[in-house]
Amino acid sequence: MTMSDTSLVNVNTATAEQLDGVPELKGHGFEIVRYREERGKFTDLRQLDEVPGMAGKADGGRSTLTVGDA
Repeated sequence: MTMSDTSLVNVNTATAEQLDGVPELKGHGFEIVRYREERGKFTDLRQLDEVPGMAGKADGGRSTLTVGDA
């Protein structure tokens, strides 16, 4: 899946493949989806730091991410 520069990826609804399409999240899509399924929706993008292996990695991609109407 190719995303345009203006597309936002909703971390609460995106598939693991869509999340892996964000360079800063590449390889972590599965863990993000599993975290979301176990703990519920993200309410803030800072919660990505709580996903195993993600601490500080999503910082550069936050302009392309959203939590939507969490």
